[in-house]
Amino acid sequence: MKVRNLGRNRAFTLVEILIVVVILGILAAIVVPEFTNAANDARGGNITTQLQTLNNQIELFAARNNGNYPDLDADQWGANDGDTSTMRGGNYIKTSPTNPAWNPADNGGILATVVESGAGAFGSATAAWFFNTDDNTLYASYYDEATGTITNVATD
Repeated sequence: MKVRNLGRNRAFTLVEILIVVVILGILAAIVVPEFTNAANDARGGNITTQLQTLNNQIELFAARNNGNYPDLDADQWGANDGDTSTMRGGNYIKTSPTNPAWNPADNGGILATVVESGAGAFGSATAAWFFNTDDNTLYASYYDEATGTITNVATD
């Protein structure tokens, strides 16, 4: 004869609940660190894409202007006023680029011309972008291209 437990509800014991909580804690300890650097990784990817696009546009500018590169330091990317000797006026870029690793309060994303060989990871509170006239390449402040990492996070 079967005995029925009338009026008794089946429930989880305290030990079973504690085991589930411990397992969830272990999983959280493994997964959370994977996402802590996601914002910096996204910024690094953004800078990489911008650098590739901008360097291609600078090369296109030079190809269309008899090998003369734009004077990026003098015109700060150029006003969109029809002056075709600038990056924006010549429709090479629509707007001035933004470096997400650089604090925009530090002068509004200005560009500096750098004349030194072996340019790579720069860090400056005075310029978001650097154009190396030795290799005619644009670099981003606070970004290490060799490792694809941001060396400083914007504090805006």
